[in-house]
This record gives sequence, structure tokens and C-alpha cells, in this order.
Amino acid sequence: MWSRNFTPTLNEKSSLRKFLRGWFGRDLTAAELGEFDTETLLGKPAQVVVVHEHKENEVYANIAACTTDKSGNPLKPSGKFVRAKDRPAKDGNDQGSAEHRPTGGYRRAEQPRSEDGGQKSEVVDHGAVKVHVGKYKGIELRDLNLEAVTALCEKWLPGAKANAKPLADDKRLMAALEWWLSTQAQPADDLQY
Repeated sequence: MWSRNFTPTLNEKSSLRKFLRGWFGRDLTAAELGEFDTETLLGKPAQVVVVHEHKENEVYANIAACTTDKSGNPLKPSGKFVRAKDRPAKDGNDQGSAEHRPTGGYRRAEQPRSEDGGQKSEVVDHGAVKVHVGKYKGIELRDLNLEAVTALCEKWLPGAKANAKPLADDKRLMAALEWWLSTQAQPADDLQY
């Protein structure tokens, strides 16, 4: 899901302030305006209205409104989501801190070797591979729960391996699932992020 972009201002007419007013069910106090930090929004419950927009044969889930959660049943985070700023960098340098790394055992793979034995320049992040089949289509492997990944390994992977001419997406997902299976044999303490 995505919300519209906001400029980092709490001006009375700003979109961010209007969004927060709807979320909190009130305007920000003078003290909140003076010390407001977006990090305080993490974990704050809300009722969200999602609108599915169809554009160019794609469906996008966009947040249309956000209001105060009045259910009284706070949700507990799964602990599997890792914020983009805390994920390993694409160039292989791990910028995230240990406390924000995923709990599912996902790690950046070793650099693959080229046919002549030298290092290839690209680093593969198997957790970032997007599933392109079934009900998990469009979701990164790292964001799936254990049952979902296990189901892909047991139901989809054998058929994909038997395919003589797999698609590029199939090859990426097969490699990611095989990598995931290989990490399950290691104790969680031995995994490197």
C-alpha cells in the first residue's frame, strides 16, 4: 500500500498536517507541533481506507483515508517487516543495524562466482526476489511467513525445476527458494546478514 507523498512541513494547510488531523481525530497541539518527529508514528494504530486503482493493466493499492483506530484492539507487529532505510544496500554494504534486521533468517547471499572463478560484480539479495506466482504474486520473499515460503518450496518449486525452459522470473524465484531451503539447515545464530 502507498499513501500520497508529503512534504516535510506541518504548515496549517499542508497535506501532511491534514492527514495527521484525520489520523489523530484532532489537530496537533502546540507542543506536538514544536517537537514533532515522524518516528513517533511507527506502531500507532489507524483505520485505513484503501482504494484499488487500475492503470495500464496493473492494480495499485493506495491509502485514500486514515482515521483514528477506535477498536481498542491494538495489533502486534509480526517483526518481519524491515524498513527500507534499515535493509542492506544494493551494493552489498549492510547499512542496517542488527535490531532492525529481519527475523526470518534472510541475509544477503555471498557474491556469485563467474565461470572463470572470479567474483561477479553483482550481489544477489534473495530475500528481495518478488514472487510472481499464486496468491503471493508481487510480494518479496522476505515479507512472506514461514508457511507461505514452505508452500512455495513444496508445491511450486518441483514443477518449476522440471520445466526445461524456465522464465527469468522462474529462475530468480527458484534460486531464492533453494537459497532459503539451504539456510533452514543452519541454526539461526549462524546466519549472517
